[in-house]
Amino acid sequence: MQTLESLGHRLSSYLEPQQINRVKRAYYYAEQAHDGQKRRSGEPYVTHPLEVANILAGMHMDHQSLMAAMLHDVIEDTTISKEALSEQFGEAVADLVDGVSKLTQFEFETQAQKQAENFQKMALAMAKDIRVILVKLADRLHNMRTLGPLKPEKKRRIAKETLEIYAPIAQRLGMNNIRLELENRGFAAMHPLRSERLQTALKTARGNRKELVEKIQNAIELRLERENINSLVIGREKHLYSIYLKMRNKKKSFKEIMDVYAFRIIVDSVDTCYRALGAVHNLYKPVISEFKDYIAIPKANGYQSLHTVLVGMHGVPIEVQIRTKEMDEMANSGIAAHWLYKSDGGDELPTGTHARARQWIQGLLEMQQRAGDSMEFIENVKVDLFPDEVYVFTPKGRIVELPAGATPVDFAYAVHTDVGHQCVACRINDRLAPLSQPLKSGQKIHIVTSPGAQPNPNWLNFVTSGRARSGIRHFLKNQRHHESIELGRRMLSRALNDEGVDLSQLSEEQTEQLLSATNCSTLDALLEDIGLGNRIAQAVAKILVAEGQSSAGSANIYSPLMIDSTDGLMISFARCCRPIPGDPILGHISAGKGLVVHRDTCRNIADLRDNPEKISSVNWAPTVTGEFLADLRVEVESERGIIASLATRISELGGNIEQINVDERDAHNSVIKFCVGVHNRVHLANIIRRLKLLSAVIKISRSKN
Repeated sequence: MQTLESLGHRLSSYLEPQQINRVKRAYYYAEQAHDGQKRRSGEPYVTHPLEVANILAGMHMDHQSLMAAMLHDVIEDTTISKEALSEQFGEAVADLVDGVSKLTQFEFETQAQKQAENFQKMALAMAKDIRVILVKLADRLHNMRTLGPLKPEKKRRIAKETLEIYAPIAQRLGMNNIRLELENRGFAAMHPLRSERLQTALKTARGNRKELVEKIQNAIELRLERENINSLVIGREKHLYSIYLKMRNKKKSFKEIMDVYAFRIIVDSVDTCYRALGAVHNLYKPVISEFKDYIAIPKANGYQSLHTVLVGMHGVPIEVQIRTKEMDEMANSGIAAHWLYKSDGGDELPTGTHARARQWIQGLLEMQQRAGDSMEFIENVKVDLFPDEVYVFTPKGRIVELPAGATPVDFAYAVHTDVGHQCVACRINDRLAPLSQPLKSGQKIHIVTSPGAQPNPNWLNFVTSGRARSGIRHFLKNQRHHESIELGRRMLSRALNDEGVDLSQLSEEQTEQLLSATNCSTLDALLEDIGLGNRIAQAVAKILVAEGQSSAGSANIYSPLMIDSTDGLMISFARCCRPIPGDPILGHISAGKGLVVHRDTCRNIADLRDNPEKISSVNWAPTVTGEFLADLRVEVESERGIIASLATRISELGGNIEQINVDERDAHNSVIKFCVGVHNRVHLANIIRRLKLLSAVIKISRSKN
């Protein structure tokens, strides 16, 4: 078991005596604070903070981080406040402890919400001081090492959170050693039986492979020696959780995964990495499509290495990673290498790992500001933590890292939120491409923007990055808010006009009367409620008019609400009857959806006609613009190419075909249903007239529900 003396001895290799004394003082303070508390295993509670500090000492973390590790449970589990810690140990240490502490003073509806709120709090603290996450990872690692005495369901819950959030964060920060241990321990707690079976199979496989591994290793070492390359060749073991994921996700058998032999070659300089690559490519034939140069283009977490796959003797696949000693340290310790290398007290890093981590955390902060709640935020973060990346280029040659499966819309939001909002088209390698096309590494992306453009809700079906998802949702939420206020204003104004009151002339007293009667905090909140269809405008208007003074039967005096485009989020067009400009229409007020517009002959609103409060008089504005959908039913004689002929005629007249369904009546006749985008009834009439000229067309009509 770790003792304070052995920790002090370990710290003396890189900390000043004065700093070590401060760490010891923090330990004694924690020991006193946790006096009488025990862990589930029966040990005194203070053994846990000591072990967490020991993990951080292995990363050569600074004395403030070690003090925070000693004190990290004090705020959460004892009566000591953040202010008291600040007085004793300084503000920096108190902030670190507070960042790692969970929110205990709130009641949460669900465990998931509790986790999300706590993670959100920690993310904000990380943005101020990145060391918060390193203390948290060390805390989580020791908790995973001591899961034994807990109940199975609690073990599984902690393991799930570790695998979904903390292991991917360790990977994002390049801390490979910690990630591997978190994953393997999380896997063992989550699926004990699977883990045990795989462990046994792995031991057996290692024994069988030993001879071939040695043969390949000797061949590589001999070739590198012949080329005068100083190197260290290590046989690389696949770890348990990655084998399990490959078996599950790629539907591969254990044997298929174990048939691949992996080696790591460590050399002294970047130049030698490329010479070593040439040497192994001369020894065994490379698989060209599998070569990756992460030295020229490092991964998002700062990882650098050359990756290649060779075909060895008897067709055995061999994976080789080539890197320098510094790159190997960086791959294993990641951002912690920042403190590992800090001998002169400077803040410089051997690579841009620290800058990349800061950039990622800055991105988290932006997502947090845009997210509606902690659950949405954590969902976006999980999306962002998937390790596979694609690397694409801006037109000026800057590299942008995106998650696997990312589209041009993800790229646009990664460049800047405004570029994402105004994105209308894109060019991939100078060719026009759809916005939903998945990107591949090495492509050059050029986004075409338009000042009046805005995000399309359909983008949420294909974007993969958390940043794009939260940006689109945030915009749509705001737009929905503004549009429902605007629609509510128009509806209340009409209802008040009917009662002889002008909305713009309301006195403060009248406004107060309205707000207190409706329990709304502001007039905007009331208007939004009306626009969303949660309140009826006429009922709100009657609050201002004394009973009996209402001008009965004047429902048609005021002018109808004018509809001038298809863009409004709070005005939608019913799919059952698909109204287009020129059709007589009625509006139906639907809770949460706002105003739904139907043709006045639609059967679905027949029942509502008796309920005038739910029906709103609407009309098309003379300047109405946009594309409106209409359903056409075309009966034709079956002949070759008839669908193409119909589609060509529709397109020639500027109609946009959204959908085609074919229903074969018999060998001679078919019914083809088109969903066509048109501007108005005149436009639709022109299309119908043009289609009737085709000899194969028997009958054509506009579908009614």
